[in-house]
Amino acid sequence: MASWREVAESAPEFATRVRESFESHKHKTIATLRKDGSPRVSGIEAYVVGDELWFGSMPGALKARDLRRDPRFALHGPPVLLGAADSADSAGSSGGDTKLSGYAVEVTDRDRIAPMLAARGFGPDAFSESHFFIADIREVVLTRIEGSAMVMDLWRPGQGVRRLERV
Repeated sequence: MASWREVAESAPEFATRVRESFESHKHKTIATLRKDGSPRVSGIEAYVVGDELWFGSMPGALKARDLRRDPRFALHGPPVLLGAADSADSAGSSGGDTKLSGYAVEVTDRDRIAPMLAARGFGPDAFSESHFFIADIREVVLTRIEGSAMVMDLWRPGQGVRRLERV
């Protein structure tokens, strides 16, 4: 299982850029798979807490049901502009966005959930009926525009970061 820690240890500069992009806004979008295999897109909050990427849902939410049935997911952070709105910053980058995908692992042990809640300013009994998941990360992509090129930095477990450019 690849945790956030593996991303951060294997590619620290990349992980820092990803985390800054990912945490620039509270709300993200998650794609899960419905019973029939078609995609479902939902709003979600997700946070790196300690060594793990955590996300959750309200009790009985369809995205939680999807993840319990089929743990595959894709998570998209909001596009981020660096520098002046809709223009390149001094380094020639217009910002970008972050995408992560992998498998959701449900955590039901309240002793394991409590430190994550505490790190977010909540008591150990908060959200007692909610579903909590950590990510088994299979891929992280940071995409941005540099000059006239679209640049994608791609991380996968055991492979490090690979850069792809399209002009």
